[in-house]
Amino acid sequence: MSTVIAYVDGFNLYYGMRAKYGHRYYWLDLAALVRRVRPQDSLVGVRYFTAPVRGEPAAAANQSVYLDALAAHSPAEVETVLGRFAAKRLRCKTCRGPLTCACTPPVSHRTYEEKATDVAIGARLVEDSALRASDVALIVSADTDLVPAIEAAQRLDPARAIYMALPPGHMRPSRHFSTVGYFNINESALRACQLPALVKDAVSGAVYARPAKWH
Repeated sequence: MSTVIAYVDGFNLYYGMRAKYGHRYYWLDLAALVRRVRPQDSLVGVRYFTAPVRGEPAAAANQSVYLDALAAHSPAEVETVLGRFAAKRLRCKTCRGPLTCACTPPVSHRTYEEKATDVAIGARLVEDSALRASDVALIVSADTDLVPAIEAAQRLDPARAIYMALPPGHMRPSRHFSTVGYFNINESALRACQLPALVKDAVSGAVYARPAKWH
């Protein structure tokens, strides 16, 4: 039996699920999902890459509950790797000047941009290939920024099979992923791999409930 490590691009998966299915599959059991799509492999671990939400308190609270539930449900299998969001001021597309509203005093508009997730995924992928950490690498993402890291990983360990598990909304990978296998994550897999509605931490006794909006 082959071994597998999964590298999950949290926001690539999140936005794919949101665009296709709304909120209903956010309470996702990542370890169960990997086992379902790679039933012939023995799971070594899931590396889950995300960043704390900024600027949306309710969404940040839901995300925090989810991360705690993941840690409680699969403590030996799921490792969460946190990146960051950086503030980004919006600018006019014509003059490139800052956008402001009509309030008095005017308020400068800003958004938040996720930083370094693709770099973090790439670094772990290459590191694990150098260490011969698993026979198979499963990348849950469709981000073409990962191509250089994939190519480096293949040079380090040519025998390690690399597959892309494409999030909803990505029917086929970019042509730049021509050296890896791929398949789509379908709705039936997402539906079947939800965490229990209530997840209890066996150590602390804390209980984490699926957010009401995530139904």
